[in-house]
Amino acid sequence: MYTKCGFIGYGIKVFDEMPETNLVSWTLIISSAVQSGEFKWGLNVYLEMTRNGLIPNEFAIGSVMKVCACMRVSELGLSILGFAIKIGVEKDPFVGCSILNFYTKVGDIEGAERMFDCINSVDISCWNAMMGAYAQCGFGFEALKVLSSMRSEGLHMDKYTFVNALQGCSIVDDLNTGKQIHGLITLSEVECSISVMNALIDMYIKNGEMDSALKIFKRIVKKDIVSWNSLFGGFSEYDNPREFAKLFHEFMLSGIRPSHVTFCVLFRQCGEVHDVNFGLQLYCLALHFGFLHETNVTSSLIYMFCRCGVVEMARLVFDNVLCKNITIWNELIAGYNFNSCDMEVLQTFCNLWQSGFEANEFTFFCTLEACCRSENQQMGRQIHGVVVKSGFSHSGYVCSSLIKSYVKFGLLHHSFEFFNGFERLDRASWGTMISTLVNQGYNYDALRLFHLLIESGEQPDQYILGSILNSCADTGIYHQTRSIHPFIIKLGFDADVFVASAVIDAYAKCGDIKGAKMAFDQSFKSTDVIVYNSLITAYAHHGLVTEAMEIFDKMNLANLKPSQATFVSVLSACSHKGLVKQGCLLFKSMTLQYGVEPSPDNYGCLVDMLSRNGYLEDAKHVIEVMPFAAWPAIYRSLLSGCRIHGNREIGEWAAKNLLQLLPENDSAYVMLSKVYSEGGNWEGAAKVRSGMTENQILKGPGYSWIETLNP
Repeated sequence: MYTKCGFIGYGIKVFDEMPETNLVSWTLIISSAVQSGEFKWGLNVYLEMTRNGLIPNEFAIGSVMKVCACMRVSELGLSILGFAIKIGVEKDPFVGCSILNFYTKVGDIEGAERMFDCINSVDISCWNAMMGAYAQCGFGFEALKVLSSMRSEGLHMDKYTFVNALQGCSIVDDLNTGKQIHGLITLSEVECSISVMNALIDMYIKNGEMDSALKIFKRIVKKDIVSWNSLFGGFSEYDNPREFAKLFHEFMLSGIRPSHVTFCVLFRQCGEVHDVNFGLQLYCLALHFGFLHETNVTSSLIYMFCRCGVVEMARLVFDNVLCKNITIWNELIAGYNFNSCDMEVLQTFCNLWQSGFEANEFTFFCTLEACCRSENQQMGRQIHGVVVKSGFSHSGYVCSSLIKSYVKFGLLHHSFEFFNGFERLDRASWGTMISTLVNQGYNYDALRLFHLLIESGEQPDQYILGSILNSCADTGIYHQTRSIHPFIIKLGFDADVFVASAVIDAYAKCGDIKGAKMAFDQSFKSTDVIVYNSLITAYAHHGLVTEAMEIFDKMNLANLKPSQATFVSVLSACSHKGLVKQGCLLFKSMTLQYGVEPSPDNYGCLVDMLSRNGYLEDAKHVIEVMPFAAWPAIYRSLLSGCRIHGNREIGEWAAKNLLQLLPENDSAYVMLSKVYSEGGNWEGAAKVRSGMTENQILKGPGYSWIETLNP
């Protein structure tokens, strides 16, 4: 009575004053400790009971197995399991469920399945435990299969059934089944359960249905902190800081005390929407509630500052943490990595290592990324040694990063040696090797590796296929593109957004525009803007403006919102065909009609179009008023237009600005020289050429490369 009323101290006092104790009283104390979350104490009571010569019953063993599961003490758990088998209680439903839960916590789903099959008289709690095991281990489809079996058996489903089933829907992004479960929840009258409603909110959010989640949230009469935390966690979908702040204000007025999880979620969401001002207000509130000593809160705070680009503040937070753990170190390293602060990443890793902390897979991944980006070969080799010393040399995650680094360093032989050293090559390793070779321009090596992958019997995924098609596009290898395309159809990837767009791009860059249109037509199941963009770009590169605009119109009819990349393609098409008026109208329609803010690439296309067609004053005006700092390519476009149309004054202006950005760039000198010479000013051209000589700037030789076809 005392322990169930929350006064476990009084219960222990009664137990201590008992003149004689038995198995029942000892078991009550153990189960009370477990229910109160005092796991270590409960385990000590169990051990003391066995030392007193009492043989545990099924309730004591079931309770102590829960302790082993929660504390993840696998060796002790297995020994107690052996004892349960010895005395013959392992098939009891209560013990069986506890053992099943123990296997789940240690990640042994096969052990959980074996235990489920052994339990006598499987009841609803056993079914729920098995479904929960699948959901916790990430096997969403299997969790839903258990639900289907329960329905077939005609079992009555309780709130735990629905919570586990909804978690399974969240894992596999199965909104349709989630809605059906929602219907079952309504029919079974468990809508009053706050845990079920919270699970529904989470399922809808993870499936992108924020409006449905908000409707469920508003229907909950007595919301708890989990309800609010779930809703906060899904709000980044809307990317609206004002609405986010309004929701938090409503939460504070509700009178519910925020938890440390609340601040973890809020800080990370502020990082996602880049709202450092609101984040600083939350920081003060977290300090007021006393949550800044929590590791997860501090980690989320570092994440927020790094995402908002204020890494100095993230460093200050890190330095003020007294008891650092690997999570805190990793968060700072990841934050530096996100902001491309490569030297800081490497320095932080060295500090971590010198402090005696054990790095994990994530640490090595981020650090190797920094080495790769900064092309710090010496540091990369040293980290390779640390990886071997730390026992991570067989980790696919870390090894993939090492392969990528060696390719980036240009050490292909090292990379292939390392790659061939794997006992078993998984798909991720193949994908890393192939995509890295393609990104670094080793296209023929990537193709050779792709053929080895096929010969090994391993099936490529959409990422590998996308990489190899990009390689074909970059090198213009038409025969390879034609041979890979049927293979893609055979594997069923022809409707995948990224593969379909890569096929279209490869055909177009190999000169087969009909093949690109055929690939587009075959991906009819895909209604994604990326696929439409690929064909528009293909037509634009081939000068087929009418066809490009037809696809643009089809995209509008399909109710697809054009992206910035879409307008890059259509503006390029207008530029090459001299449709200046139409191009300018399209540029204006970005914000007025489609609500798309022009990107630097869009401004670059506009300047290129105006420059090509002689509207040089307008092009210069666009560069001066655009909301971005000008970059070399946009000045090159204007300078090229000045050469074509003989405008010396604007050409000099463009060349001067280009040389300020790239003092040793040969193209600025060459193009300005042509502006003078083609305008008849040979003296000015000679002066520019002599300037190149004085500054020791050499013009790079041009070259062409085409595929040689066998007869």
